[in-house]
Amino acid sequence: MSLKLIKLTKEYEAALGEMIDEWKKDQEINHTNHSPWAIFKNDYHDFDSYLDHLEIKSEGDGKVPDSVFFLLDEDRNRLLGAVNIRHRLNESLLREGGHIGDGIRPSERRKGYATEMIRLALIECRKLGIDKVLMTCEKDNIGSAKSIIKNGGILENEFVNSDGEIEQRYWITLCD
Repeated sequence: MSLKLIKLTKEYEAALGEMIDEWKKDQEINHTNHSPWAIFKNDYHDFDSYLDHLEIKSEGDGKVPDSVFFLLDEDRNRLLGAVNIRHRLNESLLREGGHIGDGIRPSERRKGYATEMIRLALIECRKLGIDKVLMTCEKDNIGSAKSIIKNGGILENEFVNSDGEIEQRYWITLCD
């Protein structure tokens, strides 16, 4: 299987809609979260506007610049998930959120894709000059924690997040 991170283009408009619709249906049924939030914050039905507002380009209102990539299975031409890379940490992201937010669409979970997507995202972090990456996940999200640990994540601590859930903070040191 050939997996790569891509920037979203018009070519993937239908694939994006299919993925997000699947994710939203799963959220309604199973009450799962939408992560990374960056791909859900705007209505994909207006695709040009969606693309224009997908990434944060300048700092302000507590936001930092970010990059959004989609995990593409080239063999099936199918979007499997997405990753949001924050270019730096502000005080809020240092506590909750970290550098990377990621998620795999429900029908493709538990197949190792998150681990590979994080590995690819860490390459993008290196390109941005990020030497030490913070990733967080809720303590009960065992799959996410395993994917982070497989990519070198070291648990720093746990805390109660703004939703009242126990969240874990992992650091990944990037080497050249």
